[in-house]
Amino acid sequence: MKRIALFLLTNIAVVAVLGITASLLGVNRFLTANGLNLGALLGFAFIMGFGGAIISLLISKPVAKWSSGVHVIEQPRNADEAWIVDTVRKFADKAGIGMPEVGIYEGEPNAFATGAFKNSALVAVSTGLLQGMTREEVEAVIGHEVAHIANGDMVTMTLIQGVMNTFVVFLSRVIGYAVDSFLRKGDSENSGPGIGYYVTTIVMDILLGFVAAMIVAWFSRQREFRADAGAAQLMGRKQPMVNALARLGGMVPGELPKSMQAMGITGGIGKLFSSHPPIEERIAALQNSH
Repeated sequence: MKRIALFLLTNIAVVAVLGITASLLGVNRFLTANGLNLGALLGFAFIMGFGGAIISLLISKPVAKWSSGVHVIEQPRNADEAWIVDTVRKFADKAGIGMPEVGIYEGEPNAFATGAFKNSALVAVSTGLLQGMTREEVEAVIGHEVAHIANGDMVTMTLIQGVMNTFVVFLSRVIGYAVDSFLRKGDSENSGPGIGYYVTTIVMDILLGFVAAMIVAWFSRQREFRADAGAAQLMGRKQPMVNALARLGGMVPGELPKSMQAMGITGGIGKLFSSHPPIEERIAALQNSH
């Protein structure tokens, strides 16, 4: 469940840094003496929104390794590590993608895949997952993660996040300008944005950011159904993935950094903000698929 939680957190941090830098450098050219230049603002919002999402995508793999303490398997040290690497290779070949890096990290039952490009991704499984599942169930989970990579889910989520960021930046500044203009109505020295603009923009960035997060989470949940089906396809039958989900339903999923939840095998709490559908829904969808 680590992939998007990390991505989302990193994205928020990057956009915030870009916004502060833009303000310090006086890049906010959309605020003119004659009012708001909507074309310039849209361009600014687009660069900020997609810039933050793309930077987050590009650094997703090193951030994931660092935040989770992933040990990348360069040379297998035992039979279990050799089996994991062989399983990832088998599925990667079947899915038509380059061999991902393979890693293990200490923690409760979970797994994730990340990376900006299909042919240079990372698949990592937790020690809790290896100890708490049968080999066939672990194989299904690995298939799920490889399916995420093959489906290009990180790029898809990046594009969605970029669009959401763009609207958040654009709308918050339009609303901020409107509020500031109302508060300063009749002010003869209305030479630039006042405190109303800055306060409103910050508040709207936060509020609209929550709405954007709900939309991104909804898309993430749809990708989970597809990755479950992808795992079943890679394995040639549904039952191992069904068994793995049922097993996870009886486990305490590993708590992961907030920015990494969407691309792992289990999800967070709270229906609207959850990056994963309920286990019961995933099992039902898989059993009803053709």
